[in-house]
Amino acid sequence: MTVSELARRSGVPATTVRFYDAEGVLPARRSPSGYRLYDGAALERLRFIGTAKSLGLALPEIRRLLEPWQHGRCSDVRGELGPLLDRRIVEIDARIDELRAFGARLARARGQLAALTRDGPCDPSCADLGRRSTDPALAALRREPAGRAPGAVPVIACTLDGVERLDRVDRWRAVLGDVAGREAIDGGVRLTFDPDRVRIGELAELATAEAGCCAFFALTLHLGATPILEVRAPAEALVLVHELFGVPDA
Repeated sequence: MTVSELARRSGVPATTVRFYDAEGVLPARRSPSGYRLYDGAALERLRFIGTAKSLGLALPEIRRLLEPWQHGRCSDVRGELGPLLDRRIVEIDARIDELRAFGARLARARGQLAALTRDGPCDPSCADLGRRSTDPALAALRREPAGRAPGAVPVIACTLDGVERLDRVDRWRAVLGDVAGREAIDGGVRLTFDPDRVRIGELAELATAEAGCCAFFALTLHLGATPILEVRAPAEALVLVHELFGVPDA
């Protein structure tokens, strides 16, 4: 099967098939004219990859599982997969706690907003919506990320579905492997890439796509002798910046 035929029969986009080939999890043989060719086993391999991704596994983890899945015994797969799922459950539980805390802050902010009945200008309490205390001493000067209109707070949500989101994360992880350094900046992180390794075209494509599906990210790509990507987000979403793009170097 060619890439297009495998994509049609599996329901996996051709771009994803090519990406899996480049990452070594779906190897293909080449025709005399250089086209990728796959046999029927590739369909089952894609199904296994899709199942693993639906369980939240990253591409390096899936790559490690493919060897026992293809050549070992079911018990070998179970021995590799079990600890990965245990770790993922712990991560999800922690994420649920974060989301609950964020939901509680939103509820506090909504209640505080309803109590603001004044007709005059906003006072410092307007800047403290959602905090546990509205003591004016807590008020701080809040700087909006570059390029965002003052006061405009985007919805912290992603338009991708579960599988698409996992594919996007895998593509980011592959590109972020070329990061040479991470620096904390106001509201986010600055990534400096190794100019001899970075894939500028894919980096630019991913940054554009991410800005389209996650509008709360503000991404700025600087192209020069040393490529730099700056990622900013509202304070409530900073954990998502670090989760996807990495924590700044100490």
